[in-house]
Amino acid sequence: MANLVSKEIRLKSRPAGAPTPANFELASRDVAQPGDGEVLVRNIWMSVDPYMRGRMMDRESYVPPFQIGEPLQGGAIGQVIVSKSPKLAVGDYVQSMWGWREYAREKAETFQKVDPALGPIEAYLGTLGMPGMTAYAGLFKIGELKDGETVFVSAASGAVGTVVCQLAKAHGCYVVGSAGSDEKCEWLEKVAGIDKAINYKTCGDLDKAVGAAFPKGIDVYFENVGGKHLEVAINHMRPFGRLALCGMIEQYNDTAPRPGPSNIIMAVGKSLKLQGFIVSNHLDIIPAFYAEMGKLIKAGKMKWQETVEDGIENAPRAFLNLFSGANTGKMLVKIGPDKAV
Repeated sequence: MANLVSKEIRLKSRPAGAPTPANFELASRDVAQPGDGEVLVRNIWMSVDPYMRGRMMDRESYVPPFQIGEPLQGGAIGQVIVSKSPKLAVGDYVQSMWGWREYAREKAETFQKVDPALGPIEAYLGTLGMPGMTAYAGLFKIGELKDGETVFVSAASGAVGTVVCQLAKAHGCYVVGSAGSDEKCEWLEKVAGIDKAINYKTCGDLDKAVGAAFPKGIDVYFENVGGKHLEVAINHMRPFGRLALCGMIEQYNDTAPRPGPSNIIMAVGKSLKLQGFIVSNHLDIIPAFYAEMGKLIKAGKMKWQETVEDGIENAPRAFLNLFSGANTGKMLVKIGPDKAV
């Protein structure tokens, strides 16, 4: 097989505030055939996620920053087209962090085989992938959810939030979520089956709306937004409530620190637990996660939505749309046909 040319998206410059298309560039590079222990994978789907914004900054974090002039990285699903490793065979569907490119030639151990029988392969970038595992880890390990509790989820219509909502409902909980449009709220109530959805853009006083939805208070708050949402949740937490701090997308593009929650002192009197977490620190959950999700999907109790951009060249637009709420559910980029071989 002749060497391939792979299109990829590179970081052209570091964003100051909100990213723009000028921070990205479309480029191409030759992809050589794999050597011993390597495989060549043609990517079919790739993910864009809010956490990637942090990697565009040149600062120390739990993952290294993206480098100027180099392709970005992120979740991808592809199919092995050439293998020089006994670990993976031609035709295997695999998951990796070698996204933002059409082809990846890397060591076989950097890919994980996925089972297309459990769900659509692209679901391994959302409900069955990192977002789903984030939801599971945050709700059960950090939020310490107990059956029948009250649960509030911000950004409830997103890739993580939808899984949190349905997992909590599967455990007999009273669940309320916030979202940014009437259409998203309707889906949460009628399809995901939560008890109430609040449109935070049109509800007026968010504190009053959340208070009315939780007359007895909140046991577990799953935080995806930050800012006003966090203050409101603290106001209405029950004693010994748990706040799983997954993300704060409202603040990712801030150029200066904003004041913290003005009511944080309430965490003392209410004996609250506020804990941030990164899903990569909880990989021990994977067997339990797949076991529960498999049962729920088979029973028709786990639904999800996807917003899809076609073509690697449109990956930057897909990423930028995350910060305007243009996506419903998981934001994905379709790179190529569902079968590579």
